[in-house]
Amino acid sequence: MRSTNPKQKFAQLGKTTKQIYDDPKPSILECFPNPFDDSKLNPNAVVGTIHIEAPEFTTLCPITGQPDFATIVIDYQPRQLCVESKSLKVYLGAFRQFPEFHEASINRIANDLINLLDPHYLKVEGRFTPRGGIPFWPQAEYTRKKKSK
Repeated sequence: MRSTNPKQKFAQLGKTTKQIYDDPKPSILECFPNPFDDSKLNPNAVVGTIHIEAPEFTTLCPITGQPDFATIVIDYQPRQLCVESKSLKVYLGAFRQFPEFHEASINRIANDLINLLDPHYLKVEGRFTPRGGIPFWPQAEYTRKKKSK
């Protein structure tokens, strides 16, 4: 849901949400106008960046069905839109019973956020707890291409 109205109604924020644990649909994600992009709110044109850590991420190994635990770290420089935090929490929670490899989950999260926000820059990192003594921390990084003249 894209909107430029700062007083918009959010589907998730301020409401009890029926959590879905096995279907991380990008339509769960919501956004709001980036205050750094508004010259009235940002008269000195400061560059805004956003750092998010979600320490309770879980997904299932698609082979064994065992749970995998991670902290998801998202860093981005927004253009016109920012992700709404409760919708992000509900979206990440939808991976809980979803069978997917670490790398695929991080790739999915990054692409869903890029499609929603069209940011200048975005990086998603999954800091997964070790399995078999080996920690996997996959990263997906995106930089928006400059339009050629």
